[in-house]
Amino acid sequence: MSNEIDQDRRRLVGAAALTFVASQFAFSGAAEAQLSKPKPANLGPIKPGTHTSFAPLKQIDAGVLNIGYAEAGPAEGPAVILLHGWPYDIYSFVDVAPLLTAEGYRVIVPFLRGHGTTRFLSDATLRNGQPLAIATDIIALMDALKIQKATLAGFDWGARTADIMAALWPQRCQALVSVSGYLIGSQEAGKKPLPPKAELQWWYQFYFATERGRAGYEMYRREFSKLIWQLASPKWDFDDATFERTAKAFDNPDHIAIVIHNYRWRQGLAEGEAKYDAIEKRLAEGPVIDVPTITMEGDANGAPHPEPAAYAKKFTGKYSHRTIKGGIGHNLPQEAPRAFAEAIIDVVADS
Repeated sequence: MSNEIDQDRRRLVGAAALTFVASQFAFSGAAEAQLSKPKPANLGPIKPGTHTSFAPLKQIDAGVLNIGYAEAGPAEGPAVILLHGWPYDIYSFVDVAPLLTAEGYRVIVPFLRGHGTTRFLSDATLRNGQPLAIATDIIALMDALKIQKATLAGFDWGARTADIMAALWPQRCQALVSVSGYLIGSQEAGKKPLPPKAELQWWYQFYFATERGRAGYEMYRREFSKLIWQLASPKWDFDDATFERTAKAFDNPDHIAIVIHNYRWRQGLAEGEAKYDAIEKRLAEGPVIDVPTITMEGDANGAPHPEPAAYAKKFTGKYSHRTIKGGIGHNLPQEAPRAFAEAIIDVVADS
């Protein structure tokens, strides 16, 4: 747990954090073509699992990371950044990306910290899974790629990351597609107990709070992740090859540290970085999101998620919600790629 901090030092840290944000995320010189508006979606049918690979992955230094990412589509096209969750990776979007590139988008699909080919540049950097830290990674990636503004779309950790970016830096977010809606939280909110049935859904967070849980996840990371897939998407009949393509991303040397820190931080059992303290205060207030947004939910999502009515008022710009039927679970873009791609195209057309 965090130690009590002197108030003068807290104010100093807060000022430093805001200075960090201003300097870290200053941007100049992006192509205006990235802001052009495609027409509303009218995509043809696609069977999930049609595609099994991306073009050769790329690497770029961005902030504290060397980020691995897939890129497709014309360099001058409107930029879309697709953000995966846990325990998933960029292959959640392997069928989405071709649909978007066929419509002229420039698609960027990065491995989040602790996944795939993304690596820390320094051994001395805290392996911080704090959601805000992950959001700053994506801002740094945009800066490195000279993308001023992009449409952000994601699920699970990816949706939380996109929500934070849209709330804090709307000037960098053209539009938003967020599975399970508004996922911005705080350590303070995490202290409030839930009814027992709801707490049961978060069993793995309590497991990760223990050293036994950390050791168990490290020892059985594939078995653990496959179980989460099955629970979160009970009607998704994925095969072993589909799972293994993604499971390789969990061999990242920082994967265990990032995942454990993320869930311990949410419960207030691990400290974040002081440079983020002032910004975390803003997030704890539940800031609204005013960029054009479409939220989505699968009709068979077995993972913990709020009801759409609970978060609708958090989106104050152009907004709509879509429930995708047909036994669609938590990994919505991989289970229903056409619906996910359509939402992106439609929200951009409306922005």
